[in-house]
Amino acid sequence: MSIATDDPGDEDPTLPVNISLSLGESGDMWVARDEDTGVTSQGTTREAALKNLDEAVAGYHGAGESPSDEEPRTMGIDPEQNTSGSLDESHVFQ
Repeated sequence: MSIATDDPGDEDPTLPVNISLSLGESGDMWVARDEDTGVTSQGTTREAALKNLDEAVAGYHGAGESPSDEEPRTMGIDPEQNTSGSLDESHVFQ
């Protein structure tokens, strides 16, 4: 595993700065991790893993938009039956 640190300078402060990048155990995916937030992403190339990490860290910091009611419905999720809550209250994460 290698660790690289970039100087953010005038860049977006939500972009990862302290990053580890490694080839996954299977050897066909790259894994990128923002060491400051713990957010991890992957990609088939190093560049893709880093791009996906940028997007994931931006989402971690609140970037992005909430889905419309129609988007979850296309995945079989009823928005009216889906509410946010604590992981401790979730039967999925027991």
